[in-house]
Amino acid sequence: MSGGSVRRRLALGLAVLTASGMLSLVSPGTAEAAAATSAASACSGRKARTLTFSTGEVRIYRRSGYVCAVTVPKRPGARQWMSVSVRARGGRPVVDEGLFSKRAGPVTVHAGRRQVWIEGAVGRGSVSSGWIRC
Repeated sequence: MSGGSVRRRLALGLAVLTASGMLSLVSPGTAEAAAATSAASACSGRKARTLTFSTGEVRIYRRSGYVCAVTVPKRPGARQWMSVSVRARGGRPVVDEGLFSKRAGPVTVHAGRRQVWIEGAVGRGSVSSGWIRC
């Protein structure tokens, strides 16, 4: 190994150790805030709409003819039943459902200029958009 490659490997190792040390210092409140922002970063594009309901919300994003949706609970942390579904008019729904602690989804469909029907649920609360254009 040349001297340059040894230095690069040492620098990479130091960077990994520094990052892991910083993650261990994160407080629980910061972790919840990071979980909320990670739900937003699950979909790319601009936020088109938010559908709120008693136990959470469905965040809808749009980019280049694609519609992406994520269901986020009001109280993340405990595993609970969640679902999210997106259906473009004339197509089949794309669904993600199960026991999750942070979010259900993301689910993405190519809608083009078609209307979409979006549904989301957390526990006993749910929302359905009807046919909408994002």
